[in-house]
Amino acid sequence: MRLENTAFDDVKLIHSEVYPDARGSFAEHYSLSSFHDLGIDTEFVHDSWSFSAKAGTVRGLHFQVPPKAQDKLVRVTRGRVFDVIVDLRRRSENFGKHISLELDAEAIMAVFIPAGFAHGFCSLTDDVEITYKMSDEFSPDHYQGIRWNDPALKIEWPVDDGSAIVSDKDSNLPIMENFASPF
Repeated sequence: MRLENTAFDDVKLIHSEVYPDARGSFAEHYSLSSFHDLGIDTEFVHDSWSFSAKAGTVRGLHFQVPPKAQDKLVRVTRGRVFDVIVDLRRRSENFGKHISLELDAEAIMAVFIPAGFAHGFCSLTDDVEITYKMSDEFSPDHYQGIRWNDPALKIEWPVDDGSAIVSDKDSNLPIMENFASPF
């Protein structure tokens, strides 16, 4: 595995080595010892899967607050997404700023997102599948979000408000200005 830095020091891209042969390919997505060798000491305890049927589906921006905050390892296993990560750490020089990445199944890579960041994405293709590894169990009492289209975040989404496919829950999340960060 190979680590690639992003504009946020703590957010990392993890590239898996792919072993092709006549049958197809094989790649290791996660191993505790390999991640420790990369300097990521997170132990993941919960896996989730997401399916978005149509291009233009927006999910996020989601996170859990302490004491159930989660590190996440996000991987696209089918299709392609515009992925967004927002820094929610009050003492960070990047507080309220975001980075965006394009993730796709063919790249065989994942993004590591530590606690203190919100995460969301927009599907760029139909039939997108994403897997998540998380460092803590899902907790509805600690699950929160920031509205995906908050103008203060200045995210240049590949869809506009009128054509995005968004859940009612995500459409009604608070904007950043009304969020008191516990991070």
